[in-house]
Amino acid sequence: MNEKVIYAIALAKSLPMNYVAQKVLFERYGDAKGVWEHRGCLFEGEGGSGNALCEAIAGMETYFDEAQEEVRWAMDFGGDILTLADARYPRRMRECPDAPVVLYSLGVADLNAERVVSVVGTRQCTEYGRTLCRHIMADLSRLCPGTLVVSGLAYGIDVTAHLMAMENGLPTVGVLAHGMEQIYPQAHRHVANQMTERGGLVTEYCHGSKIAKVNFVSRNRIVAGMADATLVVESREKGGSLITARLANEYNRSVFALPGRADDQQSRGCNNLIRDFKAHLINSAEDLVSLMGWAAPESIAKPLQRELFPPLSEEEQKVVVQLKKDYEGKDLNQLVIATGIPVSQLLSVTFDLEGKGIIHQISGGRYAML
Repeated sequence: MNEKVIYAIALAKSLPMNYVAQKVLFERYGDAKGVWEHRGCLFEGEGGSGNALCEAIAGMETYFDEAQEEVRWAMDFGGDILTLADARYPRRMRECPDAPVVLYSLGVADLNAERVVSVVGTRQCTEYGRTLCRHIMADLSRLCPGTLVVSGLAYGIDVTAHLMAMENGLPTVGVLAHGMEQIYPQAHRHVANQMTERGGLVTEYCHGSKIAKVNFVSRNRIVAGMADATLVVESREKGGSLITARLANEYNRSVFALPGRADDQQSRGCNNLIRDFKAHLINSAEDLVSLMGWAAPESIAKPLQRELFPPLSEEEQKVVVQLKKDYEGKDLNQLVIATGIPVSQLLSVTFDLEGKGIIHQISGGRYAML
């Protein structure tokens, strides 16, 4: 890593959170070293507030030692540091006015893949949201192999998107709101480790950065900015996924939302995005691919019709019909009442359906469609 990386880190540290000023200065002078060399002739209105901006740039040298240490740490950790001038820097993010001048990365993902989609949603997702995510990733892999899936590694839809992407052979990148050496939540450490082998992690924060709420809001712009499109799978009326959708709209990127029931609190955010013309309504990966122009309509295969899975006995068909009505699933008692099948026989029926890959057991002893 050359000295220009050190200057870029120092610039980012000198103007924390003032991303627009960082980018304006970086681009005006070619790189962060150029900003430092022209520190004596900065003028008011150049992405900042005049004297305060000049003073901040004049103080860049106080961060040179920290920047050098960051470079050493990244090399020891096995990570990489990308500046706005780096060809490997995500080009879609570079187009955004508040793109960070420095990104730290880990893993093997191509951040400039031909197709990139961000998948976001609520942390308190339901089985409906997880099921939709599973189907979207499976079909996206079939229709557009190699599509890079970006999310935030949070609970709920985020981690589901990462897991389902990997399960279906798609590369996936998690955008962190803290330094690379820690993972939040810690429960997702094993997922992050898998991702670095098949995709990667990125962050704008130096190692040792404290976990702060404002950082999670700030990182949403990277989740939106790295992608061609943002897909909101499931969202409450307020939440981080809606911030990501708003930013994607501001960046003139496509935004899609999967609809939910009118009275479902976990889908109210998606429904509102659609109602307010802030997102395209889609029901499948086929819809997304078609609207993005990623494949000719005739090349998109029709989705599988689960009621046509052969061979199903009469009892199996009854169970499938009931479970297709409710993404939240049903337990054995509910299935006994709904189908009229005795519990002793129903145990055998559900076992066979699981073996055929049509249903699976979820939390609370409930069964749901795969």
